[in-house]
Amino acid sequence: MPSSTEKLTTHHNFIDGGWVPSVSGQTFENRNPANTDDLIGVFQKSTAADVSRAIDAAKRAYEHWRLVPAPRRAELLFRAAQLIADRKEALARDMTREMGKVLDETRGDVQEAIDMTFFMAGEGRRQYGQTVPSELRDKFAMSVRQPLGVSAIITPWNFPMAIPSWKIIPALVCGNTVVFKPATLTPLSALNFVRILEEAGVPAGVVNLVTGGGGDVGSAMLVNDDVRVVSFTGSTEVGRIVSEKAAPSFKKVHLEMGGKNVIMVMDDANLDLAVEGCLWGGFGTTGQRCTAASRVVVHERVYRPFLDRFVTRARALRVGDGLDPGSQMGPLVSAEQRETVMQYVEIGAKEGATLACGGHALTTGAYAKGFFHEPTIFADVSPQMRIAREEIFGPVVSVMRCQSVEEAVAIANGVQYGLSASIYTQDVNRAFSVMRDVYTGIFYVNAPTIGAEVHLPFGGTKATGNGHREAGTAALEVFSEWKSVYVDFSGKLQRAQIDTADL
Repeated sequence: MPSSTEKLTTHHNFIDGGWVPSVSGQTFENRNPANTDDLIGVFQKSTAADVSRAIDAAKRAYEHWRLVPAPRRAELLFRAAQLIADRKEALARDMTREMGKVLDETRGDVQEAIDMTFFMAGEGRRQYGQTVPSELRDKFAMSVRQPLGVSAIITPWNFPMAIPSWKIIPALVCGNTVVFKPATLTPLSALNFVRILEEAGVPAGVVNLVTGGGGDVGSAMLVNDDVRVVSFTGSTEVGRIVSEKAAPSFKKVHLEMGGKNVIMVMDDANLDLAVEGCLWGGFGTTGQRCTAASRVVVHERVYRPFLDRFVTRARALRVGDGLDPGSQMGPLVSAEQRETVMQYVEIGAKEGATLACGGHALTTGAYAKGFFHEPTIFADVSPQMRIAREEIFGPVVSVMRCQSVEEAVAIANGVQYGLSASIYTQDVNRAFSVMRDVYTGIFYVNAPTIGAEVHLPFGGTKATGNGHREAGTAALEVFSEWKSVYVDFSGKLQRAQIDTADL
């Protein structure tokens, strides 16, 4: 691992096919959250002027890129997918260094980018429209997809290669151009992704990368009239700001925001399987997933045996540097994120929940230079408590009792979010009824709330999203518009809904 005394690489923005410094002349550091002595690199602290240059480049490139046949665009993306696959291990190690999650998880993050890029490249030959019979003779009717223009892509730090692939690849295959602002905590993975697209042959200006803060870079993207679609993943609070700033110019806006996801464990559940699912769902990525299982609702008949097993397994989790093969849970991504977790632990204790395990920051020995925190479980939680209603984004799980499946469903639906939910049961009738009644965008049976696959839509309801979906063919709806086309070859005026074709 490089030390901070070694010569550092200063990374640049990627605008109009070239790697260029910010006009500000300012930079920011990227440090390893497991060891802050490890300075990974220096990145551009960009300004609105950099954003304007990138948008201008994307706008110019759009006039050519939109006319490239979709199957040809797809060929470049297939090439990019193979390059990502070839470099999977190196990309995963870079990702673990900059955001902390264990290597198995960052390999999965990179694999998701591979899967999404291969899948979406296939849509270059499958952007199907409709052909329908006209109500008039000698008239042909069909619909086709058309791109929108410049796409503003704003992504978070927790999946720094997977989520950009969910947005950038469908945007490109539909014929749009891209200006990409990654999270300031994970710029290296974003830069690696863009370098691969450049190497795959994506033309100059089609993809542009501008690093820096949301206030300077993100806001400038949102208010620029030349941006026609915005795709954002982040908190609900910031998503609301994104929506408001984009509204005056009638941009299409796709928002993927917070979650407070629930696993329901019924009295007939396989408890060992449920415990495994709750461990993975609650503490995978150190709880820093929008789909994390931060709520567990357990039928009172199995509450105590479930809780005992869950706590025992959580205490045994090995916390450490994600690059260590023995680590099962890495650090939080930043000091601020750990502070948020510590504040919620204090809130839970004051609300009267029982701290069943964890609850402390890890600050000594091997943990001294990172942002580590114990896996934490609160028991005897009421659904009205803040720890059971608000997104914490850390390794904190609230366990609640229920007396029936109906009460479990009511608890599941009783928060502002609606992303993912799960039930553990052996009763197929119960599983299907709960699947119907829980109002979320994603639902699992006998599996945790994480683990979405790229060929199905991803997204949520209520304060989690604004009705659009990522992944699957649903992603094409975000980055394209429909055009209905009518071709009249009768040689005369025909008036739809007025003139009637002869039988």
